[in-house]
Amino acid sequence: MSAVLPPSHTVSARALAAPSDVEPGPSLGSLVGAAWALALRDLRLAGRRRTDTLASLAFFVMASSLFPLALGSEPALLARLAAGVPWVAALLASLLPLARLFEDDRADGTLEQLLLSPHPLPVLVLGKVSAHWLASGVPLALAAPLIALLYGLPVEALLVLLASLLLGTPILSLLGAVAAALATGLRGGALLLSLIVLPLSVPVLVFGCGAVDAVLSGQSPVGALSLLGAGLLLALAGAPVACAAALRISVEA
Repeated sequence: MSAVLPPSHTVSARALAAPSDVEPGPSLGSLVGAAWALALRDLRLAGRRRTDTLASLAFFVMASSLFPLALGSEPALLARLAAGVPWVAALLASLLPLARLFEDDRADGTLEQLLLSPHPLPVLVLGKVSAHWLASGVPLALAAPLIALLYGLPVEALLVLLASLLLGTPILSLLGAVAAALATGLRGGALLLSLIVLPLSVPVLVFGCGAVDAVLSGQSPVGALSLLGAGLLLALAGAPVACAAALRISVEA
């Protein structure tokens, strides 16, 4: 069964249309197409709401800049903070756009259309999370090495910091999507979202900072980066399913 989406969601409507009766179910191509169309739709919406991305980047820059002002500009101290400050700031900045990840879709009825789609809901959720990461996680990851330069981080460590953020920020987006799904439609959902995401993000923060610290201490960062990669695979496998279940509960409640 398929339903008609509002005019502003015509791209998603075509991608989420029911598959041919000849096929026993959605093919791999249709699944990828549905997720990609939904991601493109969310990216277009994010382009119209540039203030969300700019606010996240502005928060990241300001939070990263406050540490030297508060603790001093001693080079040795800044070098010790260089690994952790960009990661902590990126974690906090990534929380800002999460509250609207599903809330706008619930308000305009798109969320119900996703639930009625013949395509598996976890696949559609993965498309939305991908758009969220491209719109918020990637800019933060690209801006972090520039901030780390202010702390005197060497070039080798800058590359490792970028790699760790490119591996870690998708995990933050996936974990945040589960929390956003649980908080959809609830009063004080933003506070609940933070209480859920922050504890779950601690391992990502530890391994991300550990990779940079390994380079600074003359060791190999491969171990920490490998753990981040393994965490990303686990999050890709489990978070969309958990998020889909949470969305069904939120809509039916």
